[in-house]
Amino acid sequence: MSTDSETTSRPSTGEAALRGWLDLAVSALGNHSDRLNAINVFPVADGDTGSNLYRTARSIQQALRDVPAVRGGTADLGHVLGAAARTGLESAQGNSGTLLAVALCGFAEGLEGVTNLTGPVVARAIDVARVRAWSALSEPVEGTLLSTLSLAARAAGGSASMCTPDEPARQVLSKVFTAMLTASAEGVSQTRHQLASVQEARVVDAGAVGMHLVLESLVCAVMGTPLDEDFYDALPGYAVDAPDISEAAEQAEGVEVMCTVSMEPLAAATLRAELDSVGDSVLMTPLPRTESTAGEDHAGSEFVWRVHVHVPDAEVALNAVRSQGEPTAISITSLSHDHGDASASTNGSDS
Repeated sequence: MSTDSETTSRPSTGEAALRGWLDLAVSALGNHSDRLNAINVFPVADGDTGSNLYRTARSIQQALRDVPAVRGGTADLGHVLGAAARTGLESAQGNSGTLLAVALCGFAEGLEGVTNLTGPVVARAIDVARVRAWSALSEPVEGTLLSTLSLAARAAGGSASMCTPDEPARQVLSKVFTAMLTASAEGVSQTRHQLASVQEARVVDAGAVGMHLVLESLVCAVMGTPLDEDFYDALPGYAVDAPDISEAAEQAEGVEVMCTVSMEPLAAATLRAELDSVGDSVLMTPLPRTESTAGEDHAGSEFVWRVHVHVPDAEVALNAVRSQGEPTAISITSLSHDHGDASASTNGSDS
């Protein structure tokens, strides 16, 4: 996790670094996806956290590639990342993938009007990411990627506030990155004691590890440093040759339902309460509005929401959604480790 200025092979703090971040994050999550899947025991042992994080990050990366690069280093980083993150959120997979997309949407919000990453800018962006991710869940839980993100945000903010105005900008950025990664790494390690299922399995939380990979990829893209693979190799249960803990864990029953629906805020609050009563792992977040999508939001009163819930029966969740709006981009996935034959997706309202 070294962020020393010993290497400056990737000195960009502008748009190139942002694009490099997503490229490195996708590569890192792809390389680690099997290991992340193997320690995925929370909230259910369905063995897909790594796959969901990778696929969601890849969809954001691909969307980012469709955003034309701006010459001259004047690109609004918030606009560039925000457009891609919204696309990723629309197609996000699983609880962890959706939270990653939500966090990146928040990070983009914190970058609005910014053309270069600085220490204070990164601290502000990661704090917005923290707020957005925590608010998306009905029942956020410590010991997950949320707490890792919170520790990283708190450390980044504290580091930025302690720097003096006369310090070189890149030195400040390096200090903020170091504080952020140190706190994130500590957060990952702490998860082995914070969740009963994780503690029993003697591993760390898969989502937390995935979030740390994404944050470290940002640092690597800006500072030109490699991933600290030794850190990951030393995590409990995370060695390359470690057994698949998720496969051996008790399997959950039911399905994961995800969809997109247009609703007014009051309807969304009503739906959240209904889903809380029939399922768990309820995650609801509005997709960020953009200039190109403003016309989709009816009279400015409705938002497009991404919805995620674990329920015994998919129709129970879909009927609740239909009482407030017409669901699209529906996906239904079994919560068992092998996902069986219950996986399905559709762009229509039929399940």
